Amino acid sequence: MAVETIKWVNNSARIIDQTKLPNKFEYIYCRDVDRMWHAIKRLEVRGAPAIGVAAAFGVLLGIQKFKGQDKDKFLKLFYKTCDYLATSRPTAVNLFNMLNAMRGVVEDNPKADVEALKKLLFKKAMQIFKEDQEVCRRMGDHGAKLIKNGMNCLTVCNAGALATVDYGTALGVFYSAKKLNKKFSVYSCETRPLLQGARLTCWELTRQKIDTTLICDNMAASLMGKGKVDIIFTGADRIASNGDTANKIGTYMLAVLAKHHGVPFYIVAPRSTFDLKIKSGKQIPIEERKPEEVTHFAGIATAPKGVKVYNPAFDVTPAKLITGIVTEYGIIRPPYLKNIYETFSTR
Repeated sequence: MAVETIKWVNNSARIIDQTKLPNKFEYIYCRDVDRMWHAIKRLEVRGAPAIGVAAAFGVLLGIQKFKGQDKDKFLKLFYKTCDYLATSRPTAVNLFNMLNAMRGVVEDNPKADVEALKKLLFKKAMQIFKEDQEVCRRMGDHGAKLIKNGMNCLTVCNAGALATVDYGTALGVFYSAKKLNKKFSVYSCETRPLLQGARLTCWELTRQKIDTTLICDNMAASLMGKGKVDIIFTGADRIASNGDTANKIGTYMLAVLAKHHGVPFYIVAPRSTFDLKIKSGKQIPIEERKPEEVTHFAGIATAPKGVKVYNPAFDVTPAKLITGIVTEYGIIRPPYLKNIYETFSTR
């Protein structure tokens, strides 16, 4: 099932250029922190867990050419690198959590010299990489229990191997279910405006020979009304302590439709996607992207020149619309404020 979305190769971060899929499969080699920043910003690498790993690798890129043993200069460069990477995208909390994990290495080793810190930071980045692999497979196994033979599943955007190191969150559920020889099908919403569902999710699922049907986003209500959707799985970019969840724009719409039609709606996300410092989704920063993503497609104008555009990359689904949240520790169910705290307080 694995697709190596991001990997550390020969002192560089090798990533799949997701802007070229499905027509071209190309790698980008990020050899400095500026290239990694732009890769995150341009969605060449995307998906909350993958962005978190990219941030950790970006720190390594920012410090690896530092020469000498002047620790003050090294720390200045280190913190500047972390702060710079934090400006790439605002919503996916994994980015900030992994940067904080890298900062924690420095703060926990105040007596370490420059060379020791470099080694410790490299070790931490590789640990973050490895943990993503393990966590995604555990989430997939938990979520696969929800799929019964003959089910029609639905998903939005891409929460697969391309959004993580190599396996996926929501799509990881499908991969784990396939390993159990369960028979099911998947509807993939195209996910306007950048078509991550059409370009990326369908690319992944068809490669794995999972029965997949592409639909336009505005077909989901009709599909549910006809009783053709049994369960919905989506990923997440940030989850508040009360269970409110930010995910790709259009997720909220699906949750409302699911509630109306009595379709179970599940979020699949690791502990690193939870932001327990915020009380609700109202505090989640929502990235707004350039209007050309809406007014143009493949460089061709699809709207009148000068028209005003509203282009948020994410929306927030209220916790009351979410049936459960699949994590590496199992499935969290309402009441979320209590059960999220109990799930993570001892871990």
